[in-house]
Formats: sequence, structure tokens, C-alpha cells
Amino acid sequence: MDGTLVDSDGAVERSWLAWASEYGVDGREAYEMAHGSPSIATVRKLLPHLDEAAMVVASARQLELQYDDLSDVHATPGAHELLLLLTTRGIGWAVVTSADTRLAKARLNAAGIVAPVLVTTDDIAAGKPDPEGYRRAAELLGVDPADCLVVEDAEVGLQAGRAAGAHTAALRGLDGDLRLETLADLAAALN
Repeated sequence: MDGTLVDSDGAVERSWLAWASEYGVDGREAYEMAHGSPSIATVRKLLPHLDEAAMVVASARQLELQYDDLSDVHATPGAHELLLLLTTRGIGWAVVTSADTRLAKARLNAAGIVAPVLVTTDDIAAGKPDPEGYRRAAELLGVDPADCLVVEDAEVGLQAGRAAGAHTAALRGLDGDLRLETLADLAAALN
């Protein structure tokens, strides 16, 4: 979702920098480490000394900083064009995100996107790079993961897609089966 369908880079950066300041860790490192991963995974890496209860509190605080920061959240270039094409052609699609349901719905809504299938960290036991989210989305779509294309802007997401057995399309200069500059490239390839 973030970085693929929704441009939320500013909000994500602001939240991690504020959170890092509160918790006494390097904000830039937190932001870079967090890209594409559930916040609890990043909190575990940055604050390994915390017990599980404190980890949950720290992760919840990080998400809290993101929920209402939607001022500059919008659809990425080509997102609406691609989704219209998929819908018109009857091609099922899903959003698999490292965000929780509340944050995912808030950001998708801010971008003017309604996902027919949404898989969040609330729906799975293990986040990216684990393939569970993509396998769950394929199941909900009623298709084999091998017949899916996972579009990602984070290496952990590409790893998850590959591990699920899906084909991959990569943004932000990453390496996938297909490389994209924007989602408009994927729309053009489907045409």
C-alpha cells in the first residue's frame, strides 16, 4: 500500500522521527529500517531490551503517531489508472500491507482508493518478509499465488511475494520480475 498505491512518505517519515525522539533512538535509522515492515518488527530491532508488553506499547505509540497524519497522503502516479483498468477487465486485486486495519483504511481513503480485498497485520500472524499476507490475499481472491503479481516498493515485500510463489513487479529501482517506474507502467503493459 504505502509507496505503491499510496504516497505517504512524508507522514511515515514524520511519525518515525517523532517516535524515535520519544524513545531515544536514531530517527533516520528507524525510518529507513521500517520501510515495508510492520512497526512491531522495527521496534524489536531498535529496542531489543524491552519486554514484550513494552514492545507492544512502543509499537502502538508509533502507529498512534500515524493515524491522523493524512494531510499530504495521496494516490501514487498511475494508481487510479491501474485500478480502473483492473476493475474494467475484471481482474481481482488486493492490498497487502504492513499497516494495521485502521491505518490502512485511513490512508486508502485519503488516496481515494477502496480495496476489494484488504490484508493487514491484523489478519496475519507474521508480517513481511513472511509470505503469509500474500498467500492470504490469493486465497481471498480465489486464485493460486503463482497466478498473482505482487507489486512492491520494499525489498521485504518482494521477498514475501517470491516466497508466496507469486511473480513480482518492483518500484523504486528494486529488482523484480518486472521493473516499474510508476504504476502507469504496469497499466501500459496490461494494455
